[in-house]
Amino acid sequence: MNRLLLGVLLIGAVGRAPLTSVGPLVSEIRADLGLSSAAAGLLTTLPLLAFAVFSLVAPLVAGRAGLERSLAIALLLLAGGIAVRSLPAQLWTGTIAVGAAIACFNVLLPSVVKRDFPDRVAPVTGGYSATQSVVAAVASGTAVPLAAAAGGWRWALASWALLVVVAVAVWAPSVREAGPGANGAARAPLPWRSGLAWQVTLFMGLQSLAFYVLITWLPTIERDHGIDPAVAGWHLFAYLAAAVAANLLVPLFMRAGAAQADQRLVGLGCAVCIGAGVAGQQWLPWNAWWALASVLVAGFGAGMAIVVCLSLFSLRTTDARQAAALSAMAQSTGYGLAAGGPVLIGALRDAAGSWTVPVVVLCALTLAMAVVAWLSGRPGTVA
Repeated sequence: MNRLLLGVLLIGAVGRAPLTSVGPLVSEIRADLGLSSAAAGLLTTLPLLAFAVFSLVAPLVAGRAGLERSLAIALLLLAGGIAVRSLPAQLWTGTIAVGAAIACFNVLLPSVVKRDFPDRVAPVTGGYSATQSVVAAVASGTAVPLAAAAGGWRWALASWALLVVVAVAVWAPSVREAGPGANGAARAPLPWRSGLAWQVTLFMGLQSLAFYVLITWLPTIERDHGIDPAVAGWHLFAYLAAAVAANLLVPLFMRAGAAQADQRLVGLGCAVCIGAGVAGQQWLPWNAWWALASVLVAGFGAGMAIVVCLSLFSLRTTDARQAAALSAMAQSTGYGLAAGGPVLIGALRDAAGSWTVPVVVLCALTLAMAVVAWLSGRPGTVA
């Protein structure tokens, strides 16, 4: 395998696992540190807020240091953040550092793909997205037994720094070969005045919101409808597994025929699948099999959506710097929306007393997603 491609895949591999390993250990962290429920919830929201803020910083760093050095800096920051997060009284500082580092990956990897794999944008994007999803699922599933074996949640979370060290080692030759300041002389301004850029941004924001709402509330929705809690937990795993399958399959479709230049149909398919899956959770006859079918459809749509969005950062721009600028704009706004989504849906559930109103609102948002997916999928580049 090409060493640069391996480096991209490894950066993808460490781009979610340090976050998904936290959720299963929240009870242990709360008991150890005496956190309130609100503070525990901030553990999952704070990284999304960091994504929103530091997505705007990443192109500035890349403009000075270059893509290779910027990603190396982000890897070192991630390793440091993971280590610091596990120290006494440093949970929040480390969490912010982890979020900042991953924000840089989110923004700059599409630029590397645009520059170094211009004829394989969708397959490479799908590859590192799938790697990210698989390792994130493994991190979630192994968190509790790892904590039991390692002597507590601090060691379990800190252990992910080892994979980051491997990524640093693989990426280091790319930094040396690029030389000081490579590709760092100039940067493209964020395209705030471009209609196409806003269409891509809204697509990114709405699909991120739907993903994090379902990650947060899907098991609760199912439990409130009578599904056994253990079954609901496995359904969340199935949701993520379906997303991985889509990560791998959708690039094949995007390389076929007109889909290489025009992504309207595949973008529309993302929204239709997510909307159908969400609606099925509320209105299909309620049993575990129908619930699982809905989960798989929604998960496949979510996996499609992230690959299409990340690919659009490259496909709708003319060079790596412009790709970084569009990525920064879309991800800063998108993750800002995503951070508020679970809170909004939870508040609607409390106010309405059932899931009907929140699901109707989420379906309406997927309809809006379909519109911006169709618009952003048209051939063209950001002006």
